[in-house]
Amino acid sequence: MARWDEDKKLFYYTPGRNFETGIKDTDQGNFYRSIFPYHEVPKIDFDMRLIPIQPADDIFITDTTFRDGQQSMAPFSVEQIERIYDFLHIIGGAKGLIRASEFFLYSRKDKTAVEKCLAKGYEYPKVTSWIRASKEDLRLVKEMGISETGMLTSVSDYHIFLKLGSNRRKVMDDFLGIVKEALSLGIVPRCHFEDITRADIYGFCVPFARELMKLREESKIDIKVRLCDTLGFGVSFPGAALPRAVDKLVRAMIDDAGVPSHLLEWHGHNDFHKVLTNAVTAWLYGCGGVNGAILGFGERTGNTPVEAMVIEYLSLRGHDDSINTLAITELAEYVNAEFNFSIPANYPFVGENFNVTRAGIHADGLVKNEEIYNIFDTKAILGRPIEIAITDKSGKAGIAHWVNRHFKLSPPDDVDKRHPGISRIYQHVVKEYEDGRVTSMSDDELEKLAMRFIPQIFLSGFDLIKYESREYASRLIVELMNNDDIRSMDPKRQEPVITEFIKEFPFIQFAYVTDMNGVKITQNITQPEYRGQFKHMMKENEDCSDREWFIKTIEEGKLYVSGVCTSRITRALIITVSAPITDDRDEMVGVLGLDIRFEDVVKAIQSVYEWQGTRMSARDLQKYQHLLWEELHRITRAGTQ
Repeated sequence: MARWDEDKKLFYYTPGRNFETGIKDTDQGNFYRSIFPYHEVPKIDFDMRLIPIQPADDIFITDTTFRDGQQSMAPFSVEQIERIYDFLHIIGGAKGLIRASEFFLYSRKDKTAVEKCLAKGYEYPKVTSWIRASKEDLRLVKEMGISETGMLTSVSDYHIFLKLGSNRRKVMDDFLGIVKEALSLGIVPRCHFEDITRADIYGFCVPFARELMKLREESKIDIKVRLCDTLGFGVSFPGAALPRAVDKLVRAMIDDAGVPSHLLEWHGHNDFHKVLTNAVTAWLYGCGGVNGAILGFGERTGNTPVEAMVIEYLSLRGHDDSINTLAITELAEYVNAEFNFSIPANYPFVGENFNVTRAGIHADGLVKNEEIYNIFDTKAILGRPIEIAITDKSGKAGIAHWVNRHFKLSPPDDVDKRHPGISRIYQHVVKEYEDGRVTSMSDDELEKLAMRFIPQIFLSGFDLIKYESREYASRLIVELMNNDDIRSMDPKRQEPVITEFIKEFPFIQFAYVTDMNGVKITQNITQPEYRGQFKHMMKENEDCSDREWFIKTIEEGKLYVSGVCTSRITRALIITVSAPITDDRDEMVGVLGLDIRFEDVVKAIQSVYEWQGTRMSARDLQKYQHLLWEELHRITRAGTQ
């Protein structure tokens, strides 16, 4: 829509003033059926109009890991939220590349996490919230002392007509009413234009955004707009048409609705593999903020990966000393260790093999100069030196390098190329290629060879198993310790409780209670298959005062997990777990012990994962079983020497 510009003396497209007509109300929604035929793949149409890139002076990232990201997986603990928030602060730096992060406010855990993060006093990322567009939810924001909140303001007719059962006029009036309520409370509202890539841009979105900007001018309080590509329909192709064209969506908000760049954000989803490209396109055409989650966490196919946008920022704006890219790797390692989530090995920047070269010709180039096949100095920027996959050309030094890198062994614990185990692995690798192999050795294959020929490096893995067993055993013990019948020290009350308990956990071989003198006061409570053995070899009032588990528990007054030992009753390898029983005055009055079959420790660890509402992956389970196998044979060999 051209207007005469007196200064320029020509008809000129004046940003922000060309679409003054109001909302296009209608009795029936515009579902763009020519573009979105539900029973066919959506279409991409073009208007052939090209517009130049116009990036904002200040571009930044906002985070939705604790909102949209968390919705895609098992809920985070408060401690996990705190730690990730720390990483976001470190990565984004003092200038606030990662400008804000949004939180739920509904549960007690949500509120505790917000309180913990606010208490850190970080300027960035700013703690904001996300709510439904209701007055009740606004009160939560005010009570928590949060100055900015996102609110759901759906803009497509799919939502207005089909979900809300309403019409454009009523929905917009309702949304504006909640925005006014937020402004009256001194809260900065951030309106999430949900499903904008299927919305009527000039029939609803632009008029709605213009009304928001009027309220901003009247109240002198900023109002933000987030463009939510809810189903990932956005496209970045030159000449693409609305409502799918990311460049035109951004410019419509800036030029025709008058939303300043610093108040505009893009939130994308990866349903069509376009999430990263669309986000960068939004930046290039004037959107100040891009919203994402770590590692692309998010509903369905996920959100824009925050760590990828950090790299894109540096690509567009150059080096920035305040940004800590090394912490990206630390964040990924934390997620791999702490969450029931395995980052794909080929995932850019943080996957285990993202900078591992497998092709022989590439490996040859890397030996000459790593710049030939490495994207950048991954060691300096991400703390990840380039790696070469193992083939028959790798030599013993290459295999030793792989072992030390893969198992994170550093001096003095690293393995030298002269280690006999390295020679044995190398011989097996060479034989593979002599027999006709043409592909590089996989990590799984090399792990198995390392387990076979260098078993000592897995002892730390056994310590991990003991640690996880301790965590699991502590849950079991606490459950019993809080039982009034157990604390009574009355065997007649204790025995039924313990009997039912070991029925639920069949890997517990034997359970017992002793008094403070180490005398067993309960009957032999064991699994049915062991009752005969215990009947003949364990006295009813057995003196256990010389047993290590009893002595350690009495001396230290806390949970004790033994090493692997042989049960004198069943001759099976067991781990003993014991804990003090205390009375109402918190005085120790006895000791509860559980004997867990060592062969079943893996089952116990797997139960921990299930207890947390997650499952151990098949690969993790296989690794634990290998570790157990190695430890069993180590103990057996030691016992025969």
